[in-house]
Amino acid sequence: MSAPQFIQHLTYAGERWDLLAWQYYGDPTNYSIIIMANPGLPIEPVFEAGIAVAIPIIQQQSVLASGLPPWKTAATALPAASTPP
Repeated sequence: MSAPQFIQHLTYAGERWDLLAWQYYGDPTNYSIIIMANPGLPIEPVFEAGIAVAIPIIQQQSVLASGLPPWKTAATALPAASTPP
């Protein structure tokens, strides 16, 4: 089993846990993964500038398309524009 991999993020004043999750994972509700990877950081509403935060690299899970509308599925593509003969 390989060791977890991380991206080192240096905060700017006003950043939040959920903003980091949105930036790196595309989902602000995934902030708990980042919190658990940084047990030495205090859980504050906002960060000060210059705090090093370890962002775990996670494998994205594929979303099942069943029950999703057509515009939400990755397989849906726009048809190529055709010109009349």
